[in-house]
Amino acid sequence: MSRFGATILDAEGLRLTAEEKALFAETKPFGFILFARNIDSADQVRALCDDFREAAGHDCVITIDQEGGRVQRLRAPLAREWKTPLDHVALSGAAAARAMYLRYRLIADELRALGIDSNCAPIADVAMDDTHPFLKNRCYGETLDSVTEIARAVSDGHLDGGVLPVLKHIPGHGRAVSDSHLDLPHVAATHSDLTVQDFAAFKALADLPMAMTAHVVFDAIDPLPATLSPKLVDLIRTEMGFDGLLMTDDISMKALSGSYSDISKQALTAGCDVVLLCNADLADRTRVAQAAGEMSDSAQRRASAALALRKAPQPLDISAVEDELSALMSGQVYG
Repeated sequence: MSRFGATILDAEGLRLTAEEKALFAETKPFGFILFARNIDSADQVRALCDDFREAAGHDCVITIDQEGGRVQRLRAPLAREWKTPLDHVALSGAAAARAMYLRYRLIADELRALGIDSNCAPIADVAMDDTHPFLKNRCYGETLDSVTEIARAVSDGHLDGGVLPVLKHIPGHGRAVSDSHLDLPHVAATHSDLTVQDFAAFKALADLPMAMTAHVVFDAIDPLPATLSPKLVDLIRTEMGFDGLLMTDDISMKALSGSYSDISKQALTAGCDVVLLCNADLADRTRVAQAAGEMSDSAQRRASAALALRKAPQPLDISAVEDELSALMSGQVYG
């Protein structure tokens, strides 16, 4: 097998330009991510996914943020419009895990029909009273047990639908009171407090194939954000036991400072396997792809293990699933 590039990149528009095709053919990114600007019609999305795979020269992962609620790139009529996850959980009560499994089983079916085989979910961040609003209603609950049970159900819904879940935001974003898209959050909690709640949620899901880092500083552990911290990545690998593919959150977010090339090198040196860059021009994507280079031996092993879990979907009776979900939620399913 040829070595994958240690990047997940995106496209400027609805189809790849000649320059994008040339870049992806040269650097063979591990995967790609879609945004609203890349989505018009079902046929167009399928064609773009084909473009990605043809240019990269392998059956690459194509992922998306399709959480539902505020964060979903596919909208009607291409996909169902969902309530925010926290509202969905609240409405389904004691049946939350089952309801969320069914929700994401339907989402997985929508994604696979378009050629998309990964989703940036579940979120295993434990919400708190002061969790920043950019994240809070995307979470699944405020207790460790509820979050881990529901996140497991969400993961199962994806995997049963032939879609690779991306666990996020490891090692935990729930205590952050600022938005990492705009600032670098600092968390002052002790290591012991983090271990029994925030870190424990991800430890319970450590067998999942892929995870996305948190651009968060844990002051009690390291002054570097987790994405760039050898200490935190080692903690993810050892204390949490996560041996899946570890991708950065988008390195263009304002939480991180420095050139994209330097950030890429620092993240990979810290132990991340893949660099995610979103919403950048072709020159920046080129610089990041060159700085990241090919995957390390350990990253390639983890990538291959993740891809091996990308199975054909199990049979799905859509009407039966929708009826069960509607019953569990007293008909209050969609946004």
